[in-house]
Amino acid sequence: MSQPRAGFHQRLQALSPRQQQAFMAALCERLLPNYALYVQMTGHGDPSGLRAILDLVWEQLAVREARIDFDRQAEKLAGLEPLPDDDSFGARRAVEATVALASLLDTLRGDAPEAVLEVSRASKGGVRAYIELTEGEVDARRLAERVKRHPLMADENDFQDAVLEAVENPLDRDALKTLRQLGRNGGVSNLGLEAD
Repeated sequence: MSQPRAGFHQRLQALSPRQQQAFMAALCERLLPNYALYVQMTGHGDPSGLRAILDLVWEQLAVREARIDFDRQAEKLAGLEPLPDDDSFGARRAVEATVALASLLDTLRGDAPEAVLEVSRASKGGVRAYIELTEGEVDARRLAERVKRHPLMADENDFQDAVLEAVENPLDRDALKTLRQLGRNGGVSNLGLEAD
């Protein structure tokens, strides 16, 4: 695993719950295309269901008075998870998207202090798994070096840094809109993949 930049985790944990939720929502946006690709390939799942849940999260962030039943959303999300017996690469990346969104919902339903770190690690873990799959390196030390220097990992680190910087500033409606666009990343996932 590539080493986090100095103070990254401390900065994440120092965020207010709302800032952490905004950070996680942006990362979830970038994970959604991986889920959509899994659904395209298997016919199992519903990207619009995930999209609807994430849209409600953004609504809650923008309108603090919004009354949204996130217990109900968590139930819906559980029904959208990939098949438990599917251990394919695509299924694992789809699971990352649903787990990240579930972690985010946990913070909206109560106290989940580690959720922001879990979502950050899940996104990086998917990138690492993709690099390991595509590089085909068997030597662990050399593979670790390749992962660290790989353009996708550099992009992931830069992306998470940019999101962190964005949420450290006041999160008014315009800032949230900008953050959401950043997360959507033009429809390209953290793996550099795009769903139709």
